[in-house]
Amino acid sequence: MLRAIAPSNSLAERVTATLPRVAQVFESQLSSELAAVNELCRHVERYRGKMLRPMLVLAGGGVGGAPSCTTSHVVLAAVVEMIHMATLVHDDVLDEAEVRRGGRTLNSLRGNEAAVMLGDYLISNAFHLCASVGDSSLNQALGEVTNRLCQGELLQLSLRGETSLDEATYFDIIDRKTASLTGACCALGARLSGVESSTQQAMESFGRALGVAFQIQDDLLDLLGEERTVGKSVGRDLAKGKLTLPVVLHLRQASTESVARAMAAIRGADIKALGAEVRASGAAGRAAAQAEVQVRRAKEAIAVLPHDEARDLLISLADATINRSS
Repeated sequence: MLRAIAPSNSLAERVTATLPRVAQVFESQLSSELAAVNELCRHVERYRGKMLRPMLVLAGGGVGGAPSCTTSHVVLAAVVEMIHMATLVHDDVLDEAEVRRGGRTLNSLRGNEAAVMLGDYLISNAFHLCASVGDSSLNQALGEVTNRLCQGELLQLSLRGETSLDEATYFDIIDRKTASLTGACCALGARLSGVESSTQQAMESFGRALGVAFQIQDDLLDLLGEERTVGKSVGRDLAKGKLTLPVVLHLRQASTESVARAMAAIRGADIKALGAEVRASGAAGRAAAQAEVQVRRAKEAIAVLPHDEARDLLISLADATINRSS
């Protein structure tokens, strides 16, 4: 991925070369003396896709020319990927999803009980591994992040089927569920490199804005994408009564007739009909425009940083967030 979006960036090359080390640490940490546990872990390893969060740790650690691929950075990158994987496993249970990364989800193959326990196993191993870095502030920071992740999920669950959801609440949910972790990846990667607190804050602002943009794009793909292209079950937000930004915008701004058709589609879980209404009203385009606003905010947050390869790479990652089809 990085070679494609930043082909002449030497930091991108180093990060790409380091990602297999991250995967190795990830796999080694999860290894168990129990064959049944190892089998489940091998299945969830297939969920690794772009490895965006490990990339953000490594790229964020390179700000100002600092060494970003140290052992501590690699361990932290594996930790955040474990936390992310745990959320994916649990999300699949909550959404009753059957496909991820083009294959069957764990819950569809082994049931919800195994999936829930494996998600818990990932979380517990993440914090066990994080402790090996020897910096208790990392565990504390990631503990706060996982608290926010759970709060965001609980808030979203409490609002299932709520068609009066407003934009402010939507953004609160995704800030907690998605942006809090991407922000921490950037900030903690920079912290491990010993940069000043103002740089860490700039990196967190970058990561949070990028996370919001990423989630909006995910919402658009879930509503308008094709499973074979997206690589996971689509239409799950609608099926589980979760209103996402394009639908929220449509219900607030479309004509009375279009809103009525959209409400009928929501009640009938008709993803094609709802998608058609959202496209026709321009709400899909407005949601995409909001993602672009978040990318601009991300870039503005790191404008104060040195104009080096790390900043260039982060800018390329921000652009790639909304120029993706999976």
